[in-house]
Amino acid sequence: MKFSTKTPNMNTRNFMNKTIKVLSLIVLVISFTACSNDDDAPLLEVTSETFSNLKATQSADYSTNPPTITGDYIKFSFETGAVTTGNDWDIAFRGSTIIVNGGEATATDQPARTSSAGVYIATGTLASVTEVNTTLFKTDSATNGLAIPTGSGNGWYNYDSTTHIISPIAGKVIVVKTNTGHYAKLEILSYYENSQPNESLSNSQFYTFNYVYQPNDGVTTF
Repeated sequence: MKFSTKTPNMNTRNFMNKTIKVLSLIVLVISFTACSNDDDAPLLEVTSETFSNLKATQSADYSTNPPTITGDYIKFSFETGAVTTGNDWDIAFRGSTIIVNGGEATATDQPARTSSAGVYIATGTLASVTEVNTTLFKTDSATNGLAIPTGSGNGWYNYDSTTHIISPIAGKVIVVKTNTGHYAKLEILSYYENSQPNESLSNSQFYTFNYVYQPNDGVTTF
């Protein structure tokens, strides 16, 4: 039996070379298409909402020194746009105090911090604060206090000692890194139910605020 020792002829070699080129081109097209699909994935829509009358009441016993403050912290999630009782909260309200789900509790009656959320206060309007400065975020600290300071003129509000009305400071926007690492911003509009203090101020501790939530990973603009 004889075995052929002939090498492939020119036509065969040309066919094989063309086949290899075509296959290589197909691989490149598939790879480019896959990359393009990843790069062109549509962004989620930014949420812009108003939340009205979030009830965050507290009670104070002035017979003790210092006064004993009681009441639940009302947790809020920007992702769901709602109050939550779980660990998926970003900020929480009680009275005029706002805490963030990052750092550590500053008092024993506060909820445990379960994430690395943070906040800072920017100067401007809700519309003008369009970029997150990631170097400014603070967390609550047992040593350094709350990231959003309490007291008139220190954080988000002023207190009028004559009328006893608490008013949001104009031009203060709270920027938040959420518990999932996304970003949000809010502007507190009112501290009174239906945005109007009654004569006795008994309808205080109801927050109304505008907020914007950026749901896309790594996006630091609104």
